[in-house]
Amino acid sequence: MYTALAATSQTLADYLGAEFTADVALGAFFGGGGAMLVSLNSPQEMEEESQQGVSVWLYRVNRDEDTVNQPMQRINNTTLRYPPLPLRLHYLLTPVVNRTPLGSALTEQTILGKALQLLHDHPRFRGTDLQGDFSGTDVELHTRLEPMTLEEITRIWSALERSYQLSVSYEVSLVNIQSMRIDSLATVQQVLAQSGITVGV
Repeated sequence: MYTALAATSQTLADYLGAEFTADVALGAFFGGGGAMLVSLNSPQEMEEESQQGVSVWLYRVNRDEDTVNQPMQRINNTTLRYPPLPLRLHYLLTPVVNRTPLGSALTEQTILGKALQLLHDHPRFRGTDLQGDFSGTDVELHTRLEPMTLEEITRIWSALERSYQLSVSYEVSLVNIQSMRIDSLATVQQVLAQSGITVGV
């Protein structure tokens, strides 16, 4: 499905939002009328819209080279679907807090620490975790805290035209974009036969 990126983002944001709200220390900020939220906007966009909370910003999408050459999928006895596009998604998690009585450097570190704890304890999303178009499917997502070099960090914040803010990067894999291309089994066999490859029915 082409909505896989949106469904992945929604799954992460909804999970973090629910857990922040349920937390004894942070619940007053995120739930019960609190002003903070988990947003898919970039940190820059959150600041421009006077939002506070956590930015879960999808900033990079890479093709997974290890699984890109998957075999075609059999739909029925006569039809094959081209393999999906496997992707690794990279999210920048940034606490966005105004320096007011509501927020401080300690508040930022507390929020980010909670996010790290949540994704460390719950690195796999499946079943009832899944939201959006993933809901009710057998999709399984894996999160991984990924190291970033000083050059990578500088490049991201320079692109945002902002000075560095406390943040971490998470990779989510694998996210598949389903192909719409289908072909008859006979046609595929003919093409492969021309290349000297035989495929059984």
